[in-house]
Amino acid sequence: MLAGSVLAALHLIPERPVVPAWLSGLHGLLATGGLVVLVLALRGPPRGTASGAGSFGLIAAMLAALAAIAGAATLAARVRKKPSTGVLVGVHATLAVSAFVILAAYVFA
Repeated sequence: MLAGSVLAALHLIPERPVVPAWLSGLHGLLATGGLVVLVLALRGPPRGTASGAGSFGLIAAMLAALAAIAGAATLAARVRKKPSTGVLVGVHATLAVSAFVILAAYVFA
């Protein structure tokens, strides 16, 4: 999440410095690894059913997958040497943060 915050902050600078490719790659690898671990963890015993948060894990995984798709679109724009739009970065960040918050509610329910 910290790497994503740094990338978003760099994207907001008007003169837009070149974001290091290794930082973007590290962010993508860590996020993909986290999504895989989340999906594997959801195969375990159910949690949160007593408090009504039983489906939060699946919702968090779906939002994280959508965030990964938006991140892949940002990567595709970078590969094609086209600047990624602020809207795409905003959608990616919103989905990722929403997934994180819902996952936290699921884990701590």
